[in-house]
Amino acid sequence: MGFARFRSTFRRSSTQETVTPMTVNADEETKRDLATDTVVPANASDENPEAPTEDTQRGVRDVEAITLSWSKTMLIAVFVNIWFLYFVNAMQSSINYSLMSYVTSDFESHSLLNVIYIVADAMTAAVYIPTAKVMDVWGRAEGYLCMTVFATLGLIIMAACHNLPTFCAAYVFYSIGFGGMTYCVDVITADISTLKNRALAFAFTSSPYIITAFAGPKAAESFYEKISWRWGFGCFAIIFPIVAAPLFFILKVNLRKAKIDGLLHNEPTGRTVLQSIWHYTKEFDAFGVIVFSVGLTVFLLPFTIAASAPNGWGSGYIIAMIVVGFVMLIVFLVWEIVFAPTPMFDFSLLTDRTVIGACLLDATYQLSYYCWNNYYTSFLQAVNDLSISEAGYVSNTFDVVSGFLLLGVGFIIRRTGRFKWLLYIAVPLYIFAQGLMIYFRRPNQSVGYLVMCQIFISIGGSVFIIVEQLSILAAVDHQHVATVLALLNVVGTVGDAAGSTICGAIWTNTFYKALQTRLPDSAMENIDLIYEDLPTQLSYPVGSPTRLAIQSAYGYSQTRMLAAGTGLMGLCIFWTLMIRNIDLNKVKQTKGVVF
Repeated sequence: MGFARFRSTFRRSSTQETVTPMTVNADEETKRDLATDTVVPANASDENPEAPTEDTQRGVRDVEAITLSWSKTMLIAVFVNIWFLYFVNAMQSSINYSLMSYVTSDFESHSLLNVIYIVADAMTAAVYIPTAKVMDVWGRAEGYLCMTVFATLGLIIMAACHNLPTFCAAYVFYSIGFGGMTYCVDVITADISTLKNRALAFAFTSSPYIITAFAGPKAAESFYEKISWRWGFGCFAIIFPIVAAPLFFILKVNLRKAKIDGLLHNEPTGRTVLQSIWHYTKEFDAFGVIVFSVGLTVFLLPFTIAASAPNGWGSGYIIAMIVVGFVMLIVFLVWEIVFAPTPMFDFSLLTDRTVIGACLLDATYQLSYYCWNNYYTSFLQAVNDLSISEAGYVSNTFDVVSGFLLLGVGFIIRRTGRFKWLLYIAVPLYIFAQGLMIYFRRPNQSVGYLVMCQIFISIGGSVFIIVEQLSILAAVDHQHVATVLALLNVVGTVGDAAGSTICGAIWTNTFYKALQTRLPDSAMENIDLIYEDLPTQLSYPVGSPTRLAIQSAYGYSQTRMLAAGTGLMGLCIFWTLMIRNIDLNKVKQTKGVVF
């Protein structure tokens, strides 16, 4: 990018990994909704500040023990390593975004760009909650290591693939890995910072995007034109594990130190290997993960591929995919609510209006953004005649603006302890800017106006990112930090997938038809190649009848994508009102040497 109490809150005991209900004090619940809207952990007065909190899961106790035993030097080392991790992630992400249109075009499948995003987002969304459980049950380092392996594997396969299905599978691994790794780092950042400083901590770790916004597109252009797009992925398969390794070892070394200092003790499980396999299969809700990811993918894909089906929406397999996907999602909900031994979602969190508001805000924002973003660089190159790097600079305006702005926003939140007021500025500004883009996102418009709109969108969007994370974290105690961040990432990623679905549906139902009515007769024999291949679109000279027809078709499709996204953003006004104005200065979550 990611509700208060649902009968009971699941909390694991300190001696065994079983689920026990957490009672909620009625007076506490009433106090939370008073005018001050402050949140105080239920057991704050009983906690020993020199020892890990007892009534928490193993991963939470471990990280509290780490922060209680390590030095400021180690804390600084972790932040430095996280900064470099974000730098590498931002660099490869920028290169990836710039090259994706050419990768799919190389396989003559440019129109299927959204299919890749939809499948990857659906699979990634299903992984966040299990990853949260890995981090809570096994430890922060273990969850981080698992996601690092997925990311590296995805990069290797992407660099070596020779067909679209293999690339799509590789992109799923890549998306799961880097999405999960970023999520793990966000959880660790929350573990090692106080709530009032957390916005500043997130802003610092995100600041590398200021650099990569310019370096990434230029590197992507060099890879494509001078080497190969494959090395755009392959080089990071070597670089990323080297940069990722120090954080894992810092966590493990300091965990061992905490045990030596007597802050933690090894706890025997008393289970056989088969019992452990069965235990963790239930613990991580393997059935729910599979049903959710497959159901979401099968349900969303038809909206993108229906136009290319033999009989359109009347094709048998299109109807079957929608029905099967919808049924699987219903089965998932029934399983989670009634049958799951350990539900994938912690339903105890799904009645807090701040959690609901933050999740709906994130989902709507992501849904709106991805209604139009996936074909943006293609638009800039085909319509505005920009190079790969220049198109990347324009599309990365968000990274530059947010990188600087978030540092200022972080300082303001640190001083005031409040964050909700920022939404009253950000939401109207974002809607206004995206509405302006409807007018300027068409042929014969200056790129400068697009950059102006991007700047306004970046101001609003960067505030969304910080406020969503802070509000949902402020609404819970340390025990549930990983869970609510996972929930926020799930709804945000589902929003990505749904936005890409809308984008793909509009694209497939407008762009090809627009080409049919606009292309000159001399180019009609190449219409399928023009539709599927970006380099073919760019091969026609600027000002030629064919290029003008392509530009007009882009404008026709893009304005409709933006109109859909802008309409959806209006809902964010209601979601903003749901979020409580929590005083961050009065919420204590972390212990020990933290920022």
